[in-house]
Amino acid sequence: MAIHHNPLPREIADGIFWLGICHEQFHNGKTYHTYNASFVIVGTEGSMLVETGHQGDYPTIRKQVKSVLEEQKSTLKYLFLTHQEVPHSGGMGRILDDFPEVTVHCDVSDYHLCFPEHSHRLKDFEVGESLDLGNRKFFAAEPVIRDLRTSLWGFDTLTRTLFPGDGFAYSHYHDDAHCGKTAEEAESLDLGEVSAVFAERALFWTKLADMNIYVDRLEELLKELNVSNVAPSHGLPVLDLPTTMPKIRSGLVSY
Repeated sequence: MAIHHNPLPREIADGIFWLGICHEQFHNGKTYHTYNASFVIVGTEGSMLVETGHQGDYPTIRKQVKSVLEEQKSTLKYLFLTHQEVPHSGGMGRILDDFPEVTVHCDVSDYHLCFPEHSHRLKDFEVGESLDLGNRKFFAAEPVIRDLRTSLWGFDTLTRTLFPGDGFAYSHYHDDAHCGKTAEEAESLDLGEVSAVFAERALFWTKLADMNIYVDRLEELLKELNVSNVAPSHGLPVLDLPTTMPKIRSGLVSY
């Protein structure tokens, strides 16, 4: 798995910074790129980190987090994880060691078994509960498309950005210079194809279920929350839902 020039961090909405490293993956004779992305949400009363990335990404994630915090003159208060899978939570222990004031808010099932020394910093977080960052709040949202039983989504009230973990999971094409771009900027991206590849490799249950049920509920949730942007852990950020959501639906339902 090779690592290439990294265009991140990138501010994708007011006070939301996209972090991570782009990786090569090979499938059926093709080369795809994907992210195990993290995001920093900067508020007037502190900041939150969403996801930690894979443990192998941590040196880069740590550098990016500290760079954003220094530039924004902010401190890290909270860590939110969509679920326990390594590409999402692999850096959790190191974050807790490096940022001793941080508390973790998510479904914290089993984390105390891995990090008993930090058990007092693990706070269970349920759908509808929120954290205050000053000029913005972060809500736990319904996880319509789950990777694990403990999956949880998040939502930022200021920019109306949804953090769906694996909910909008897809890869992109390095040779078409998609790395670090939004879904709308990656004009040659075939979202149907790359969504199907990711589902086959990471969310195989979607091939055995009627995905119309899940996508219908997803579209209802987007309307209920009046979502403007989507910041997935494994896909390019979506900043124009009316343009991109039909392609996402096609990829989830048709392949």
